[in-house]
Amino acid sequence: MIIKSVALNNFRNYETLSLELGTNLNILYGDNAQGKTNVLEAIYVCGTTKSHKGSKDKELIRLGCEDSHIRMIVSKEGIDHKIDMHLKKSRSKGIAIDGVPIKRSVDIFGLVYIVFFSPEDLNMIKEGPGERRRFLDMELSQMNKLYLYHLTKYNKVLMQRNNLLKQIGHEPGLADTLDVWDRQLIDNGRVLINSREKFINSINEIIEPIHSRLTGNTEKIKLIYEPNVTEEDFELKVKKNRDRDIYQKMTLTGPHRDDICFMINDIDIRKFGSQGQQRTAALSLKLSEIELVKSNIKDNPILLLDDVLSELDRKRQNYLMDSINDIQTIITCTGLEELVEKKKDVSRIFHVVKGNIN
Repeated sequence: MIIKSVALNNFRNYETLSLELGTNLNILYGDNAQGKTNVLEAIYVCGTTKSHKGSKDKELIRLGCEDSHIRMIVSKEGIDHKIDMHLKKSRSKGIAIDGVPIKRSVDIFGLVYIVFFSPEDLNMIKEGPGERRRFLDMELSQMNKLYLYHLTKYNKVLMQRNNLLKQIGHEPGLADTLDVWDRQLIDNGRVLINSREKFINSINEIIEPIHSRLTGNTEKIKLIYEPNVTEEDFELKVKKNRDRDIYQKMTLTGPHRDDICFMINDIDIRKFGSQGQQRTAALSLKLSEIELVKSNIKDNPILLLDDVLSELDRKRQNYLMDSINDIQTIITCTGLEELVEKKKDVSRIFHVVKGNIN
C-alpha cells in the first residue's frame, strides 16, 4: 500500500499543491510555520475523514475561501484508487472513490491505513485521559468499521443526553424521556468497551519486546485498560447514577471517561515516571501500532512523521528509522542533512516555503 500522489486546493495555507510521492522516504523540510504539517494533515484527512488535531472542516479551508479539495491516488494490491474529498464551510464534506460519491464516511475506511506520529504523541502519557482515548478511537476507527459506526452513534447519543439533562433542570417532566437515550448509550457503549479491551490486549502482545529493546532490557511495559464501567455493569450504573447526572447536568458514566494505564516495572508512569520513560513508552506504543496494523491488514500502513526526530535522542532516532525500512513514510523536519544520512533510500525531498513546495 502506497500513496502515489496528493493534490490540494485551498487547504490551510495552500492555494494549490501537487505532489508525486516516492515509495520509500519522502522528506518535507523547511522552517517552522511554512505548511509542512498541513500536508500531512491533508493526507490524514483524505484517508480517515478526520483531522489528527480534531479540527473541524471549516478550519481546514484556506482563509477567505468557501471550500477546499483534497485528491489522493492510493495504490493497493497493484490497483490504483482515487479519493476525492470536498470540504465545505457550511455543509457536510463530499467524498468520492474512483469517481463514485459515497454516502457514508465509514465507506472510505479500509482503502488506506495511516499511522500519524507527532511530537504531541510523545506527551500523550503525561497529558489527560482525553488524549489517550483519542488515540484509541483514531486507531480502532481505521481498523474496525463497526467500531467507528458505534463510536459515531455513541457520541451523538451522548450529546443528545447531555442536552436533555440540562433541559430537565427547567422541565423536570422530561426525565421520563431519558430511558430512550439510556438504551442507545448502553448498547453502543458496550461495543466500544469490548473493542478497546481487545485492542489493548493485542497491543500488549507486541509492545513488550519493542520496549525491552528500546531500553536495553531494563524495563518491562504493560498497558492496562481502565474502563469507567464494565460491559456488564453499564446498565445498572447508568440507572443508579441518573439523579447525579441530572444534578451535574452531564453524563458521568460510560466509555467517554475511560483511560489507559502505562505500567513500567509495576510503576504507573503517568504519575511516577520520568519524562524520558513516558516518551519512550509513547514511542513503543506507536511502533506497536504499526506492527498491529501490519498483522491485521497483511500489508504496510502509510507512516506520517511530523517533526518527531527532533524530540528523540540519537538512540531512539536510529531505532525508529531502522524500524520503518519497508514502509512508505512522509516525514517533516527543519534540518535535512542528518536525516538523509540516517536513511539512505530517500525517494523524494521537498522544500516547503510559505505554502509553496519545490
